Amino acid sequence: MTRDFKWAQDFKCAHCHGYVSGEPLLSGVRNRNHCPYCLWSRHLDLYQSGDRLSACKAGMQPVGLTLKITWKKYRFNEGGELMLIHECIECQSLSINRIAADDDAERIFDLFEGSLEMGDNKKAQLAAIGVIPLAVADRATVSTRLFGSMENVLFNYTEALWD
Repeated sequence: MTRDFKWAQDFKCAHCHGYVSGEPLLSGVRNRNHCPYCLWSRHLDLYQSGDRLSACKAGMQPVGLTLKITWKKYRFNEGGELMLIHECIECQSLSINRIAADDDAERIFDLFEGSLEMGDNKKAQLAAIGVIPLAVADRATVSTRLFGSMENVLFNYTEALWD
């Protein structure tokens, strides 16, 4: 069996230096674009996912979560796919990316919690491109998508406090 090179490009994360497999059977996505450990990405795509045409190539920091409602429209709704929001540290370009099956769920939840302090300017920039970051009211939705229920998250954080 030969691997389709376009869909399976392994890489070393430029941020945390972890080895990242591009194998779709592990990640559940065809265009692996971020590290499953630290969630950082690299500014590679210009026009569409997987095109790898961007000249920037800088790191893209995860800054929050959103829900993808349709193929081209982003807004809050109980439906839709949970997506990472990334911001390029060089050119401040914003993009959303699919969460992969092998991403660290606790790190994603921590990212969500940290993004609750997102400033109004960043929210306005995201709104201008049609992306609405998830807010405090979305905590149960995020928890359910990542862990199955909010009770699991509360138990894990309470348990961590006692350690």
